[in-house]
Formats: sequence, C-alpha cells, structure tokens
Amino acid sequence: MSILRSLQIGVSGMRANSDALSVTGDNIANVNTVGFKRSRGVFEDMLGHSVTNSAPGGESGGGARLAQIQQMWSQGALVTSDSPTDLAISGTGFFVVKGTAQGATGDFYTRAGQFHVDNQGHLINPDGMRLQGYTAAADGTMGSTVGDLTVTAGTIPANPTTKIAIAANLDSNATIPAAWDPTNAAGTSNFSNNITVYDSLGNGHEVTMYYRKSASNAWEWHAMVDGGELTGGTPGVPTQGANGNVTFTTNGALDTEATAASTWNFQNATAAQAMAFDFGTSITTDGGTGLNGTTQFASSSTTTGLTQDGFAAGSVSGIHIGDDGTLTGVFSNGQQRALGRVAMASFANVDGLSRAGQGLYLGTESSGAALVGGANTGGRGGVVSGSLEQSNVDLGTEFVNLISFQRGFQANSKVITTADQMYGELVNIKQ
Repeated sequence: MSILRSLQIGVSGMRANSDALSVTGDNIANVNTVGFKRSRGVFEDMLGHSVTNSAPGGESGGGARLAQIQQMWSQGALVTSDSPTDLAISGTGFFVVKGTAQGATGDFYTRAGQFHVDNQGHLINPDGMRLQGYTAAADGTMGSTVGDLTVTAGTIPANPTTKIAIAANLDSNATIPAAWDPTNAAGTSNFSNNITVYDSLGNGHEVTMYYRKSASNAWEWHAMVDGGELTGGTPGVPTQGANGNVTFTTNGALDTEATAASTWNFQNATAAQAMAFDFGTSITTDGGTGLNGTTQFASSSTTTGLTQDGFAAGSVSGIHIGDDGTLTGVFSNGQQRALGRVAMASFANVDGLSRAGQGLYLGTESSGAALVGGANTGGRGGVVSGSLEQSNVDLGTEFVNLISFQRGFQANSKVITTADQMYGELVNIKQ
C-alpha cells in the first residue's frame, strides 16, 4: 500500500539526514584537530521494487540513504609553531608511524605532524607512535630501509687540523723590518692574524701567523704557538711550528707559495701532526690566477679569509628538517650531519583508506599498498618543519549543512505525520 510505503520513505529520509548530521557534527568537533580531514555524506536514492520487475511506466522510489561517508583530502592551512619537530605536509602524502591504535599494531598513516623526541631519541607523536624514516650512516650516507627515526647519533669524534687556508692582503708599501726574531715576533714582522687549530684529541690551540716582508714582492711567514702546548715546550714562550714564504708579481698577484717546515707535537696528542698552509691559487705554484687568496696591493694589510678543517668532538645540540624530509643534526662543535630522512607514503586510491581514529588511517585492499619514499619524490609533497597542518573544516560550510540536514529531517518527519493522518482516515472509512 502506497501510504505504508510513504511512512517507510519518510523514515528513510529521517535516518539519512540524521546520519549526515552526525558527519557534520564530527567535522565541527574536529575543527581544531591538527591534520584532520573533513568528511561529507553521500546520499543516494533507493528503489521500492526490483530493477528486473519494474513497471513500464516507472514506479515511485523507496526513499534515500547515506551510501558513503567520503573523506575530503584538500590541503589544510599551515601555521607556524615553536618546535622544529612539528611537521606539516605541503601537498599529497602521509607520515608513516608505527605502534598500536584501537587494538591494532603496525604501520599507520597520518597528516598530523605533532612529533617530539622521547628519552630514547625517537621521534614520536602524542600517542607514543614512532615516526618512520631512513637512517643515515656515520658518514651521512642515507640508508634504504625504513625504520624508527631517531635523532640520537652519539658524538662526532674530533678531527685534527690538516689544512689551513689563508686569504689576506699584505701591504706592498710596507718596509722591511729587522731580522726575524721569534722572541720578538711582533717587533720583527709587519702583520699577524690568529686561527684556532685542533689536535687529534680535539683540543683547540691558538696559532698566530706572523708575516714579514723580506724583499720587494717577497714575504716570509711564521706560525707560532705557546710553547706550553707542545711536548717539551716552555709555557709562555712562543714556539714556531711552521714557516715558509710567498712571492707576488708586480701586479700584486700571488705568484709562488712554499712551506719550509710544518710539524706540530701537541701535548698528549698524536705526534708530528702535519698541517698544510694554503694562501690561494698562486700563479706559478698552482697554475691559478693569484687573485682569489692572498694578494699584495698598496693598501693596509688585512685578513679577508681564514679557515681550517679541524674540529673538536661534539654531540647533537639541535636538529633541522629540510623540505625533502632530511633530518640534519647540529652538533655542539658547529658541525652538521645528516641523521636520517622522514619517510612518506602515497596510495593509488586515497579514498580507499580506512579511518582508525587518533588522526590515523590504515591501508586497505581498496587503497592499494602504501608507496613509501622520500618527500618531494614520486608525486609526494614536501615537509615543512616548524609548522602544522590545520583541519580543513570550514565552519561556514558546516553550518549551512546543519541547517540543510535539519530541514531535510523536519520535512521527512512531516511526510510521516501526513501519511499517518491519511492512514487514520482510511481506517475510519471502514468503521
């Protein structure tokens, strides 16, 4: 009977709008949930008969139902935070985390990037699930196996200085001073500069370089250190560890450079430490231009560059995460080294993922296997450190949906009350 069917249709409409209302309520509740993706209800009509037995002129339907709750994967706004381990994804893809959620243990996928370092050095989310990635070897070479990402890298061992690079201008108008006297280095030289070098134990030693004009377009140099820092030396007495000379062309370019001796016996460290002194790309010695290092022009002597390749031992004091997900450790000795790389997953059918709560998703047969790789590869988005992706819920849209579903619910309830009145009148006719 069509009146009874009207009752059933009204009930179906009320149920569908009620279910859709719960979807909207879930969206509104998670408006401030990091990485949350809003859902929408997909309505479809129902037939009141079998397709194979449909009447030639058609037949009324059987109402409506909420056929599917579809996740909307649009990008949420990125907001900056104070933590470098807060991560956001700009583009497609998911972070991979491992742990237990809702009684299931394994790999989960999330857009929520609120990570912090635990007492074992692992990057974990608020629920203790470990961020997955590729671990780098001690030399910075990135591994190919995905596992727990950690920022614990022990210490970088000390690296003794083996090379010193010097860039300076030596005043061509300088006069030739008295003969070199190591006990009166400042009085028998024209210019000096200082640099800290490191022995095999990572101890720093301040070396003073003295430059003495020896002839027209020719200079000698002497590298001195306090004798108390050398085996057998006398504290407070400057002691020479290396010396040599440089010559220049009449245009002020570096022509030749030579080291006469360079042997350093720092106390308790490896004996006879050799250090090479490089003053630039000299013309005759190196076949260079002679202009991109030490020069001799008619201007005051000054240092323009001074570097060396040694450093003390150091431990991780901070981290930096690049847009490709590379996790770089900043060490207390000023060195930087790759510690690992954040892994990201993509799916052939992202709509096939199963929602697992806590901002997590599970791969399913419908989604296809997770395609795991690095950020900015394989169509995956980039990683933004010190940022979080906000929910993509738009409250204006959700409030409009609330009103729409409320009106749909009220209209379907009106269908039921009207059909009930008609059914009552029909019963009264028989009386």
